[in-house]
Amino acid sequence: MAARIFLLSKKTTTTTGPVGDHGFRARGPNQKKISKKKLLLDKKRQKQRRGSPNVCAVQKLIGTNRKYYTNCKQWYQRKVCGKSTVISYECCPGYEKVPGEKGCPAALPLSNIYETLGIVGASTTQLYSDSSNLRPEIEGPGSFTIFAPNNEAWKALPAEMLDSLVSNVNIELLNALRYHMVNRRVLTDELKHGMSLPSMYQNIDLQIHHYPNGIVTVNCARLLKADHHATNGVVHLIDKVIATTTNTIQQVIEIEESLETLRAAVAASGLNTLLENDGQYTLLAPTNEAFEKIPQETLNRILGDPEALKDLLNHHILKSAMCSEAIIAGLSMETLDGTTLEVGCIGDDLTLNGRPIIVNKDVLATNGVVHFVNELLIPDSAKTLFELGKESDVSISVDLFKQADLSSHLTGSERVTLLAPINTVFKDGTPPINSNTKNLLLDHILKEQLSSKYLYHGQKLETLGGKELRVFVYRNNLCIENVCIAAHDRRGRFGTLFTVDRMLTPPVGTVMDVLKADRRFFTLVAAIQSAGLMEALNRAGTFTVFAPTNEAFQAMPQGELNKLMGNAKELAAILKYHIGEEILVSGAVGALVRMKTLQGDKIEISSKNDVVNVNKEPVAESDIMATNGVIYAVNTVLQPAAFRPQERGDEPADPALEIFKQASSLSKGSQRSVRLAPVYSRLLARMKQ
Repeated sequence: MAARIFLLSKKTTTTTGPVGDHGFRARGPNQKKISKKKLLLDKKRQKQRRGSPNVCAVQKLIGTNRKYYTNCKQWYQRKVCGKSTVISYECCPGYEKVPGEKGCPAALPLSNIYETLGIVGASTTQLYSDSSNLRPEIEGPGSFTIFAPNNEAWKALPAEMLDSLVSNVNIELLNALRYHMVNRRVLTDELKHGMSLPSMYQNIDLQIHHYPNGIVTVNCARLLKADHHATNGVVHLIDKVIATTTNTIQQVIEIEESLETLRAAVAASGLNTLLENDGQYTLLAPTNEAFEKIPQETLNRILGDPEALKDLLNHHILKSAMCSEAIIAGLSMETLDGTTLEVGCIGDDLTLNGRPIIVNKDVLATNGVVHFVNELLIPDSAKTLFELGKESDVSISVDLFKQADLSSHLTGSERVTLLAPINTVFKDGTPPINSNTKNLLLDHILKEQLSSKYLYHGQKLETLGGKELRVFVYRNNLCIENVCIAAHDRRGRFGTLFTVDRMLTPPVGTVMDVLKADRRFFTLVAAIQSAGLMEALNRAGTFTVFAPTNEAFQAMPQGELNKLMGNAKELAAILKYHIGEEILVSGAVGALVRMKTLQGDKIEISSKNDVVNVNKEPVAESDIMATNGVIYAVNTVLQPAAFRPQERGDEPADPALEIFKQASSLSKGSQRSVRLAPVYSRLLARMKQ
């Protein structure tokens, strides 16, 4: 059978919920744990259900008579447009129950189409086929398919429309019914997405759509019960009375008064040819009201820019026809401009990107379907950088550019890329607007319109402020100098927006230039000179320097410090241990990074709670950028393994010292123990030797 037959899984039958039509429970909105006894009972029912022939499962919308024969994936979601459903069990088409027997074992005798209409719940269609003189045809020989509106569908027609059909001795009603028919037997497995079937009314086509979720529509009317066989054909029950469709999407635009502005925009963009041709599209047609909601300056800019206008309109055209009846949950649909829209529903409202802005749906055309929307959907590609920034989480940055009189770079036709710090960067306030701030902001604007996916390690980028910035590609991040990209690109009409995680620090001078200019590193500079490393740190290169501050050297025992400063070879080795062989900015530091140093050993860098640590010592300041590297200020002189007293190869480790380390963690009360006192005394004496 073409109808979908579902067997209850263990997941389904071991839950509580509303009782289905045959007494079998399905998962309800208030699922609860069940007892072992109940579990065994449900397993027994499951076993019985698997042995029940010709039973079909459908999703039934709670509180309504609406049912859905969807696929398994949708079935398990248990919601239709946000409303809860239960699983209802019915006899599959052509079968009925027998008292005392499981399932629906009895096959119904086939009747002609006229009689079958009454059996499937289309008695009004049956009545009208009688009064319109269609009955002899659908009782007689032949092979037909009829998409029969259910009784509720006829009641839903406007009264004047129904009167005009029924009152006219029924040529109009006959034509309407024959438009619901095809002159051959067509089962659902033949109904392919996007196909057309010539109807029996002047061969005007019926538009068929078969969606991935299992829903089938004909002229946007949903098949409720499919494949009811008759002696002379097949009956499909549908939820609407369908009207003839002869207009293309372009013709729909031309005849609708509420689409006057759209009509002019389509003509200006040259898209009318596409909307006249064969195809299967969905047009989300902005009404005049939708255009009026846009600021006049923005609207004039887009209407006066052919490329932006074309992108705008293409953003309103989905690549496939989508009737509202097929939307029972959210899904992403691709538009002609290559972007996606989230199409969904809330109750009876169709939504776009979560907003119920569709005011008229399912206006069918020969090449697709039209839904009217009362808000304009402006794609990023039709926006300026300023517009992109104002509506995102970099709005504070955009305001800074405006305050610094730099917004012309974000609104004009200049091809640029904006490095915009995320709003959280300014949680403690924004910098004052002065010449220094303005120059810094200019360095946040790159001279090209870039895409982050094409950036490469070591690439040089020029800013409007005249600086040269470097690109660093890491395993877990992509950074430009000290800032790392924190979100996907947003590509506007002329500019691209990179959301970054902090304010940029452009490099100023070499590592040695930076260290000399900072009073915190006077001792380090002297040590570098003494060790003969100044030339190395002045030349081009890629260094990460963990720079001990003056306080770090002062914290060393005086004798050890004097000894270190008096031994150029040992001093050079210690300093080289503070210098990595590559540039590592803090945004690229994950849980743990091990970097090889100029000394040969590896140094460990980690990050936790936004604090960078080197060899488990916290860094005082990160990302001091230089033209040949990056500097981290540290308040500790780091010791390579070979220089740590307890780890030197020429001094064997003393087990007693390790014992003391462990013993020192004992409580003070234990340390005062008379029995342990002599042990501590001996250990302390040995440590002083």
